[in-house]
Amino acid sequence: LEFNTVFLTGMEEGLFPHKMALYDGREIEEERRLCYVGMTRARHTLHITHAEYRRLYNQENYQRPSRFLQEIPQDYLQNFSRKHMQSNQVSNGYSESSGNTWKLGQPVQHPTFGHGIVLGYEGQGAQARIQVKFDSAGVKWLVAEYAKLQAL
Repeated sequence: LEFNTVFLTGMEEGLFPHKMALYDGREIEEERRLCYVGMTRARHTLHITHAEYRRLYNQENYQRPSRFLQEIPQDYLQNFSRKHMQSNQVSNGYSESSGNTWKLGQPVQHPTFGHGIVLGYEGQGAQARIQVKFDSAGVKWLVAEYAKLQAL
């Protein structure tokens, strides 16, 4: 069963793979298999999309791209940007030398609070305040100089 063109939409953590599968190795492998099956149904063209921002269950959330997107070998991709999936992008994060600010919706990692998404910021440079919604710790305001955030 193949189609000339296939669209895989909603390729975001929590949607695909589904949030109920994230903590079970067997379930995540089943989701990975389903993703592979969807991709291999495309005879000529495969379009894969994900939203940076989505409203689900009357709640607004910034979304992380699906882990499955990072697993696709670069050789198979055309017209594809990995800019939201690469780690350590100085241009998107705080850098004392450049004074850059964080990008809204940017995924980050904190040594204590874990994974989060940048919701907002105030100011610039070392004294900027960054508002981050962490998966397990909720919303926190952090001072850039002391935050120890890593851009994802």
